[in-house]
Amino acid sequence: MSDERHCAKVGEPAPCFNMPSTKNMEKLNDNVSLDDYKGQWLILFFYPLDFTFVCPTEITALSDRYEEFKELGCEVIGCSTDSVYSHRAWINTPRSHNGIADLKYPLASDITKSVSRDYGVLIENEGIALRGLFIIDPNGVLRYSVIQDLNIGRSVDETLRVLQALQTGGLCPSDWKPGKALLQA
Repeated sequence: MSDERHCAKVGEPAPCFNMPSTKNMEKLNDNVSLDDYKGQWLILFFYPLDFTFVCPTEITALSDRYEEFKELGCEVIGCSTDSVYSHRAWINTPRSHNGIADLKYPLASDITKSVSRDYGVLIENEGIALRGLFIIDPNGVLRYSVIQDLNIGRSVDETLRVLQALQTGGLCPSDWKPGKALLQA
């Protein structure tokens, strides 16, 4: 019997997901699913583990600029293979103690590792995810995918730039920024 999994590919429908999350920090009973975000842009990003060193820098950087994403009609979900209980403990830990207190978007728990596998970021022999960032459009189509090594945090500026470029629907040259001209076909 073959295991036919949908692997994330740019330009195709994003793999569906339904994961426990920290949307309700008290009860931890609100899942996040791709269907929840129909009609809006979504940034789904994966990180290796809670309570590590690089992860809080990028997770809090995205949170600190969350309103900029909201203004662009975009939601954000962070995801690792840790449990929602670990996520909650980390969110309740002050930033001065390597925590991510005051996080403005939910963290999802891919404890089964199936979503990390579907998005091509799972390091099978370690059971953790690489740093993967995916931008999904309002129709559920994957428009951007970047996966990088565990030791390198992502740039919020670049993520915003790519989101804005995708939202133009036009041809954006290298280093395009909002307000700059689009290429003509």
